[in-house]
Amino acid sequence: MKNYNIFICGVGGQGIGLLSEVLIQSCLAAGYAVLGVDTHGLAQRGGIVVSHLRIGTRDKLFTPRITPGEADLIVGLERLEAYRGIVNYMRDGGSCIYYDAEQQPIHVRMGMTDYPAISELEQAVAERHGKLERVFIEDLPDVRMQNTAVLGRIASFELVEGVTGDIIREQLLEISPAGARDANQRVFEQAMAART
Repeated sequence: MKNYNIFICGVGGQGIGLLSEVLIQSCLAAGYAVLGVDTHGLAQRGGIVVSHLRIGTRDKLFTPRITPGEADLIVGLERLEAYRGIVNYMRDGGSCIYYDAEQQPIHVRMGMTDYPAISELEQAVAERHGKLERVFIEDLPDVRMQNTAVLGRIASFELVEGVTGDIIREQLLEISPAGARDANQRVFEQAMAART
């Protein structure tokens, strides 16, 4: 199998760590080797958080970091960071699944960066001959479950052969805090069923 590279991006407090861990454990459960690294920066102050995941076989994985322009999948928990992920990391023919939230990272609030419209994400993906999947749940019970909604949508596509929706669901429920397990499962199922 060719390595599969996932670049996850968002803002501190959105649960990128949980999302990343569920994907790592799901790939391991499917029999793949996985290398991953997180960059937290100013996560506790609304700063950018990214995670690199590289999936494949042990003899083909040498570093967890994804080279710019080589991500097969961009997973964004916030629209601006998804856009930046597309522009900087998506390979030609890649995909992006993002939660359409406006968290207004620090550099936007400081007026250093303009906030992208959905059309700008669509254009950036089209330039790379890729696919774009928007996730949004109107009645999300808790904004901290945006990561679960994105996992549900990822689970509806078997992006890595053998990493099925059932495996991702099982790992999510295993890793979720006990008090949030039922709500996470409901959000996961809702997002999985809403595949476009």
